[in-house]
Amino acid sequence: MTGRTVVVTGANSGIGRAAAQALAARGARVVLAVRDPAKGHAAAGTMTGDVAVRRLDLADLASVRAFADGFTEPIDVLINNAGLMIPPLGRTADGFELQFGTNHLGHFALTNLLLPRVRGRVVTVSSGAHRAGRIDFDDLNWERRPYRALPAYAQSKLANLLFTAELHRRLTEAGSPVLATAAHPGLAATNLLGHLDDGRSPLRRLRTAVINGLAQSVEDGALPTLYAAVADVPGGGYAGPGGLLGRGAPKLVGRSRAARDGALARRLWTVSEELTGVTFPLPATGPAARP
Repeated sequence: MTGRTVVVTGANSGIGRAAAQALAARGARVVLAVRDPAKGHAAAGTMTGDVAVRRLDLADLASVRAFADGFTEPIDVLINNAGLMIPPLGRTADGFELQFGTNHLGHFALTNLLLPRVRGRVVTVSSGAHRAGRIDFDDLNWERRPYRALPAYAQSKLANLLFTAELHRRLTEAGSPVLATAAHPGLAATNLLGHLDDGRSPLRRLRTAVINGLAQSVEDGALPTLYAAVADVPGGGYAGPGGLLGRGAPKLVGRSRAARDGALARRLWTVSEELTGVTFPLPATGPAARP
């Protein structure tokens, strides 16, 4: 990775931190794109190699634009890692439901704004929970329905895979060498699992203890992300743990039927452009662009 620049969102903790640490140790210049620079600098202090910290709040499109405007150097790999998992109902600075706005729309805007400077790959971290996801275009931001955190999370993770698929299609059409790939960590012991235990009942605490007992380390959870970032995988490829119970060495894995729906991916892309005001920056040069 010597001579390559990698941007990792949400790299101050969890699998993002583990991936950033591994890449920096192998010679990459790694930029930790984090909401809290103090936590970012604390994480950077534990890493060897060339590591920088820049502020990025994916729940605020003004912050996303400021980050992109201030990033003028080439990017070899952009890793869209940051995310929220089943928090209470919240809203981004722009009024989006917090998980959809952060996990999908923030990364959608960031990727398209940075894309003219990306020369290698865009890796977006999804989740096995995408299989339970449904894109509700009538209420993407949970303004009409009673809020349910887990379905909202699953929607955002399905959106990550649909985004990757449509980004891959558009990059191919534009004749770009950039690859769009995706990954999921399986069951990894990150701080996101803390949301599973709300302390309200012994049963919930027992469930969380069992899940944490089965979970693999954050270092192992980061392996699919690293695989999607540097291995010889096809554009649109989706990496995950190859073993049982969301564990094991990374490999290319399957996805839900909804995640393979090209029409759904294109519709979500159009809506995401409307919501963020950010569009795909590369002109089409392939057969579809010709009259």
